[in-house]
Amino acid sequence: MKTGGQLIVEALKANGVKRVSCVPGESYLAVLDALHDSDIDVLVCRQEGGAAMMADCWGRLTGEPGICMVTRGPGATNASAGLHVAKQDSVPMILFVGQIGRDMKEREAFQEVEYRRAFTEFAKWVGEIDDARRIPEFVTRAFAVATSGRPGPVVLTLPEDMLVEEVEAVAAKPYTPVESHPGASQIATFASVLSKAKRPMFILGGTRWSEQAVADFQTFAEKFKVPVGCSFRRQMLFDHTHPNYAGDVGIGINPALSKEIKESDLLVLLGGRLSEMPSSGYTLVDIPYPAQAFVHVYPDPEELGRVYRPDLAICAAPAEFVAALKDLPAPKKPVWAERTADMHAAYAKWSTPPKTGPGDVQMGPIMDWIEVNTPKNAIFTNGAGNYATWLHRFHRFQRFNTQAAPTSGSMGYGLPAAVAAKQLFPQREVVCFAGDGCFLMHGQEFITAVRYELPIITVLVNNGIYGTIRMHQEREYPGRVSGTDLMNPDFVAYAQAFGGHGELVEKTEDFGPAYERARASGKPAIIEVRLDPEAITPAKTLTQIRDKA
Repeated sequence: MKTGGQLIVEALKANGVKRVSCVPGESYLAVLDALHDSDIDVLVCRQEGGAAMMADCWGRLTGEPGICMVTRGPGATNASAGLHVAKQDSVPMILFVGQIGRDMKEREAFQEVEYRRAFTEFAKWVGEIDDARRIPEFVTRAFAVATSGRPGPVVLTLPEDMLVEEVEAVAAKPYTPVESHPGASQIATFASVLSKAKRPMFILGGTRWSEQAVADFQTFAEKFKVPVGCSFRRQMLFDHTHPNYAGDVGIGINPALSKEIKESDLLVLLGGRLSEMPSSGYTLVDIPYPAQAFVHVYPDPEELGRVYRPDLAICAAPAEFVAALKDLPAPKKPVWAERTADMHAAYAKWSTPPKTGPGDVQMGPIMDWIEVNTPKNAIFTNGAGNYATWLHRFHRFQRFNTQAAPTSGSMGYGLPAAVAAKQLFPQREVVCFAGDGCFLMHGQEFITAVRYELPIITVLVNNGIYGTIRMHQEREYPGRVSGTDLMNPDFVAYAQAFGGHGELVEKTEDFGPAYERARASGKPAIIEVRLDPEAITPAKTLTQIRDKA
């Protein structure tokens, strides 16, 4: 006989879980008790949104569901921010929610929520385990649903009285991963379509990639000399220094790359959805019928043809599709080879940061320093804000699994993601980029990094405003500032108060030494970079945006 709490932990172990993030709650004390006797690592967080984002980051970097546990009511609703990130980013994740007792349902008991109604838009499946004997069934199904087709989050609610019930149950077994493969005829058709193209373009995106798949696709790109772009916040899927790389297809796309995509005669979308951000507000490719021949490779049939009608739809995971390309014969002299070289040259120019700008701190030279002085396998995380432009446009990602950022544009993601990434890869440098507004969305998780001795480095770009909103405000309502100014703490003192290391950068030349000291400290560190609010984008100042409006 075992309790429901013990059966939950056994099912997690059977499915290979090594770590969970949580904020404790009385509604799932029986699970916490079972974890006491387990070798599963438990990261205790300070807010459920941060805990859920850590689970998302684990799922993002491993391909296996990240696990998060929260209590009912406000605990669950706080976690919904992380659920939304995982849903829009197609990241496998399982959120366990402590629930009220079964005999209290439908009375609006303390912190009662009907999660199947509340979370349907946030998750692939929302289930409630009302019989402890069915725990192995529900947990195994949760892993299968979270990882199959288009990956995403699953929510399982755990009635408090069910967790203390003692029952006989079958032993949990690991879930069976489900892969989708391209057919031989589809690969043959794809080869035929590619052979007829004069101006092809590949865009990589989505999840369900592996290090091997990324390497194999690079080999394919070299053989065929095709230009390759990466979708919004998926830049780690192709080496930016490679001569076939054409640039990122995201917010503020290089106009030259946008033009090439629109003028291509074959567009291959591999693994991604080409949603609002990478499609420049659904203007990059015609809907529903693209002007160019369109091949869409995606692991879920429900996505194929949903927005863009493909000429060739292939239901396959990226890794499986790439594996099927190995034996395709490449043309001896591809007609598009010179165009590919020109596109990479345009990218190199576009991704070279400016050397000057308003104020005493210049982000361009700082990005140059980071490029030279951080390891190629360093993991960069960020949330949302104009500060992220400096990272996305000017950092040249070269390795797989070096980026964790939300395509949903969720503020506050960078810090908890950095904590999770460092816990997962303790030997690799982890750098969180954050704005002053973004950081304080989940700034309390800095203490989580301190508690678990995870020496992340946070580059905190402080311009004293909600920058992205101010930019739009000045464009739409010039000179009428409302709701976008911020008052900030002393971030150096903040870091030190939590037991970390703090640095302040008020001149460009101070950044390198500050970073080196932060790295040498061996502690979680915050490097506050005081940026003039006029430096709102690499290309335009706030005044220029206001005056143009």
